[in-house]
Parts: sequence; structure tokens; C-alpha cells
Amino acid sequence: MAGSRSLRAGAILDWLDEQVPPELALIPRSGEDRRHALHICALATGLADKAVSFIYSRLFHGQTSDAWDARCQTQIHDVLVVLERECGEYWWGGAAIGHADIAVACTLRFLGEAHPGLFDVATYPALAAHCGRCEAMKAFSSVVQPFSPPS
Repeated sequence: MAGSRSLRAGAILDWLDEQVPPELALIPRSGEDRRHALHICALATGLADKAVSFIYSRLFHGQTSDAWDARCQTQIHDVLVVLERECGEYWWGGAAIGHADIAVACTLRFLGEAHPGLFDVATYPALAAHCGRCEAMKAFSSVVQPFSPPS
């Protein structure tokens, strides 16, 4: 089920880009740049899915096993390592912000709110800088709906 949410998110982003002229699309139309952007989007949405399933396990089962917690934390960390390694100096797609940048920033904001401590800015400085660039934009700062886990 979680994987299907990632697929839907990718399909929605793809559809949105088809609705605008090519120069306004936030994912390149073709080629290696497109595949790279889709790869980053898939990592970000998969990470979001894992963070949500980690919350659900606690909400619906009351408590989780140490093995489940460790597995979720390891999977989240592994994706963060890949994203940190692949994070560019500014935007993933080059000169302008794109869907990959937005997906990563939104996911990391959620991860930081839902699971404090799992996204350590000292461990992932490139991702922290990326999030800072995004969060400094009015489009991000004007749309804030803080996550507050139910008790």
C-alpha cells in the first residue's frame, strides 16, 4: 500500500507537468535529467511513506517491536544517505527548483516534525542546506501545516 502512494504521487507530478508548457514543467520532459528527477522524487516519496508507516505502527498497535523500529530507522537513514550524497549545490535539476527539490524539502519537513531526531542536520548538511533554501522561499513559508502526532 505504501508503495502505491509513491506511484500515485509520481503520476500526479507527471500529470501536472503535462498541463503546462515545456518551459514551465518542473521535471524535464525526457532524457537522463528526467530519469534523475524521477529517481529523486521516488526516493523522497518512498521516504515519506516509510515515515508515515512508522507513525501508523505506533498509533494502531500501541507499541512496536524494537526490530520494527530499528528497521524503519535504518531504511529512513539509508535513503537520507543516498539523498545527501546526490544533493547538488543548489537545485537537483540545475538552475531552477523542480519537483524533486519540492518533494525532498516537504518530506524532510514532515520527517523532522513526525520523528524528531531522525533527520539530524549535522549528519546531512547538504540536505539541511537544501531544505533551508526551500524553506526561505515564500511558497514554502506561506504553506505550513505543522504535524502534531495524535496522542
